[in-house]
Amino acid sequence: MKNLSFSNLKLLLLGSGELGKELVIEAKRLGCEVIAVDKYANAPAMQVADKYFVLDMSDKKLLMDLIISLQPDFVIPEIESLSIEALKDLENIGINIVPNSRTVEMTMNRDKIRDLASRDLNIRTAKYRYVYDISKLKSNASDIGYPLLLKPLMSSSGKGQNFVMREEDLEKAWTQALENSRGDVKGVILEEYIDFNYEFTLLSVRTKEGRIIFCPPIGHEQYKGDYQCSWQPTPIEMSILEEAKKVTNIILDNLNGAGIYGVEFFVRGSDLIFSELSPRPHDTGMVTLMSQNINEFELHLRALLDLPIPEINLTSPAATRVILSEDEYKEFAFYGIHEALKIQNSKILIFGKPYAKKGRRMGVALATGINIEQARLRADQCASNIKICSSD
Repeated sequence: MKNLSFSNLKLLLLGSGELGKELVIEAKRLGCEVIAVDKYANAPAMQVADKYFVLDMSDKKLLMDLIISLQPDFVIPEIESLSIEALKDLENIGINIVPNSRTVEMTMNRDKIRDLASRDLNIRTAKYRYVYDISKLKSNASDIGYPLLLKPLMSSSGKGQNFVMREEDLEKAWTQALENSRGDVKGVILEEYIDFNYEFTLLSVRTKEGRIIFCPPIGHEQYKGDYQCSWQPTPIEMSILEEAKKVTNIILDNLNGAGIYGVEFFVRGSDLIFSELSPRPHDTGMVTLMSQNINEFELHLRALLDLPIPEINLTSPAATRVILSEDEYKEFAFYGIHEALKIQNSKILIFGKPYAKKGRRMGVALATGINIEQARLRADQCASNIKICSSD
């Protein structure tokens, strides 16, 4: 692997969103050929890839036939909603799945990764219950207690997640969760509401040799499970950070795959509570495009390609703020970019999504500062200038 010719290296990206787009850009800088796949045409990563295919990735036969015909050196899942059985079978015939098919399976549904952490590895999580039958919804909710969070077993960007204050709101939340659910298994997870002091992401890189390298912790805020802003570094008590690293080591050693992982935690008082894990570049980690000497996308590639990873350094405090669409548009334009970029040390990423809908993440503003407060203010000011409106 260390003498691999990068001019002939072929990467197949399953899922072509904004994170995949940045991954393609970094892969092209290394001279790789990149093929992007998604369920719709002109997805962000497709716009910068060498080739692309539109495919229902939940269809095992379609997915297997495509991958076998292309014979990529690496298959890199960027989404959860795909045929895990296809990935398992492909791995068994020698196709490299990143980080591996078991990890993709463990993290594609909220139940498996939660069970692994709490039941198998004895890691503290929020109290939770799985419900697959609406008749058992109320009894399980009573076990959790109100208020609680009701989420689909599988979804993206927090879709279908609801904060439930009382029993009367359960059925409506159940319906919304199933309407926004991905995958074949239809059910929900009821989760204890943690009144936390703060939450953070610990971006962690695992090499092929099993070494784990940690990025400075990233603070973030979410709304209905979807990331709104992030900043790096974020102040964390040393004892909390060391415990988070210990927990992450335990989980990643169990998953045993090379790549970057976004590991999310809640902090309540002096208690650390594991939340979720993504085995790929993380949305809150887009801040590393401005804050680190090696960003999360390049780190993912270096790990899976077995390339050297020198010390990860913070180059500047930085922050992000998402740019959301306030309505649904088939034809739209971005306004205010001229004013937005007057903000010192700011940058805008327009994702290139082909259509807009209410609440959809369409871009992100990034900024640096002499401290986190200044960086966050600049990112917020930059994003606030940008409006998405119909271009009809």
